Amino acid sequence: MPQNKLKQKVELLTKTVKQLIEDFIKLDSMARGTLTAFQLHIGEEDWKKVLKELQERESEAQKENEPEKKLEL
Repeated sequence: MPQNKLKQKVELLTKTVKQLIEDFIKLDSMARGTLTAFQLHIGEEDWKKVLKELQERESEAQKENEPEKKLEL
């Protein structure tokens, strides 16, 4: 009996993980489609400006999170 219960739980977890993977694939597709639609809506020039600004913000955030280098003697 205990092996049967374990087998059922493993099958249920497997089914759940498969569903999660499918949901992530759908979410990825929706996100890509949304970004493409936004890019087409604002135009190539404005898209490049937005992308550059996001890259600058990301680099600033990385600099803030970087620990200070100390001289060790």
